[in-house]
Amino acid sequence: MRPDEAFRAEVAKNIDGLVADTDLQALSRTWVREVAPHNWAYNFSWLGRPAIQFPNDAWALQELVWKVKPDLIIETGIAHGGSLIYSASLMALLDMCEATEKGEMLDPQNPKRKVLGIDIDIRQHNREAIEAHPLFPRIEMIEGSSISRETVDAVHGFASGYERILVCLDSNHTHDHVLAELQAYAPLVSPESYCVVFDTLLEDMPEHLSGDRPWGPGNSPKTAVHAYLKDNPNFEIDGRIDKKLLITVAPDGFLKRVA
Repeated sequence: MRPDEAFRAEVAKNIDGLVADTDLQALSRTWVREVAPHNWAYNFSWLGRPAIQFPNDAWALQELVWKVKPDLIIETGIAHGGSLIYSASLMALLDMCEATEKGEMLDPQNPKRKVLGIDIDIRQHNREAIEAHPLFPRIEMIEGSSISRETVDAVHGFASGYERILVCLDSNHTHDHVLAELQAYAPLVSPESYCVVFDTLLEDMPEHLSGDRPWGPGNSPKTAVHAYLKDNPNFEIDGRIDKKLLITVAPDGFLKRVA
């Protein structure tokens, strides 16, 4: 066995152990529960913009982007724009690597790969900061409800020009809203690509942590995921991703399109 194959086999064995270690999985959920009141995810930024994500999940996303090599990433939920900038930077790296391999020149003002962000309310100061960012040529934004007919039609129209698509859902976290987003956007995901549903962990957290928000246990992204999968066998949960992360907002949230 070659050294690289041996290392991959070792990693697979490591992940097998993590999947089997239910005590460690439970301990990780306890850690997430205890850190939640401190708004830990708010404390990080990417290339100057706040990115309200767990760093582990960002690392997992870059692994998926390198694996899938999408030419379009669709994101619902923009907030301060850090996730858009992060995705745009990953797309820029893909373009740079491909251009280096082919010996081609890149035009940063006219990139091949794009990130499309959707939010019901893009606040003016966030819009201005995103538009002023050097990676903005890679970004398009749509303001409107992600589940309105008008928005869904606009996204599908935009996506029609792309072949490899990855989707990230991170807006309103109620069951009905996330299920509607899945029904609207999961069909755009390319075979072997992913739809990542964030904040499925709400289902595993105490109800009081949701505060006065309209979501919580029993009414969460995770319940929407399992409802969607009942009628859509072309997707399956890639459970090895969240199990290896341990600290993640997306348990059962990494959905792979298998057909």
